[in-house]
Amino acid sequence: MQHGQAPVVSELEAPPIPSAPVSLAGPPVTPAQRIAFYSPDEWEDFIREWAIAIGEAYSQIKRLGGSNDKGADVAAFKTDRGFEGDWDCFQGKHYAKPLGWSDAFPEMLKIFAGTVNGHYVLPSVYAFLAPNGCGTGLNRLLSKPTDLRQKFLEELSSNKGIAASLDASLRDHVRTLAETTDFAMFRSVELVDAIAAHRTTAYHVARFGGPLPPRPPATGAPTEIGEAEARYVAQLMDVYREAWPTGDLAPNTLHTEPRLAAHFQRQRESFYSAESLRLHARDAVPPGTFEALQNDVHSGVIEIAEADHATSMARLTQVLQASTQIDLSAHALTTISQTDDRKGICHQLANEDRLTWMRAGS
Repeated sequence: MQHGQAPVVSELEAPPIPSAPVSLAGPPVTPAQRIAFYSPDEWEDFIREWAIAIGEAYSQIKRLGGSNDKGADVAAFKTDRGFEGDWDCFQGKHYAKPLGWSDAFPEMLKIFAGTVNGHYVLPSVYAFLAPNGCGTGLNRLLSKPTDLRQKFLEELSSNKGIAASLDASLRDHVRTLAETTDFAMFRSVELVDAIAAHRTTAYHVARFGGPLPPRPPATGAPTEIGEAEARYVAQLMDVYREAWPTGDLAPNTLHTEPRLAAHFQRQRESFYSAESLRLHARDAVPPGTFEALQNDVHSGVIEIAEADHATSMARLTQVLQASTQIDLSAHALTTISQTDDRKGICHQLANEDRLTWMRAGS
């Protein structure tokens, strides 16, 4: 603009409409974006959770990251012999750039040196996991195991960098082992694939947010009473006998009292509804989530259960009603739970005698 001239004002184009609706809080943060800000420890925790989902029958998965990890951040054991048996090694590298050969070689050298020193047998799989993946050169080498082994042996013989820190005897033993090793054991896992597998674990929603997996339709209570129902059913029978002392009441004779039979069926339906939620939670949320929900239901009704009531049926009824009114909004499972689940949790608690309907001597 020349001196003295008025600025030229032009119309700005309207910003493009987002292709997907966003909330008032802004676009959602994707798992990959969250992972970008992870600490190395958080990244190793993610890898341990991911390892659960990759389909191997691991007997145990251990996180070993740290300065003395011997080249194994996460170790997945396939037998009860740990490092002396078949195992897979997952090496996490949370760097700001893709991994290169200079990043991979020291880790590969560690695993060979650790094997020579007797810390473990060579793993069946050694996988690099890095949020930014591997660079083109390293990816090419990992895709050609023969070239990767040749590159490793050349680097080992160069007597430069970390290779120079090995004493001659250890270096010779590492070379001998590497020459007879199938370098197809080394591979990388892309972030998008790791996230997709992690999504199938019970840890995904807790770590990244989002809706819980849909709950399968309830199948209802089976005709036969199972062993897992024994204690809460026995407690219900005691309540019924107190209310109808002249009847010879048992699960197989309740049909003589239609009102009781209907009540009993509702309790069993509630119990199995809660059981279906428990089983779904096992695969959808981290361990302990459902148990925490049970504990809060217990805390919400125990004072009512321990109070004096005219009859045991009154105690049972008031506890069940109270369970439907507890504020459980802090629990993720409430987004997929139903009223019957809360009543069923009361019967689960009765199954463990954490709730009892009869008072001693009654």
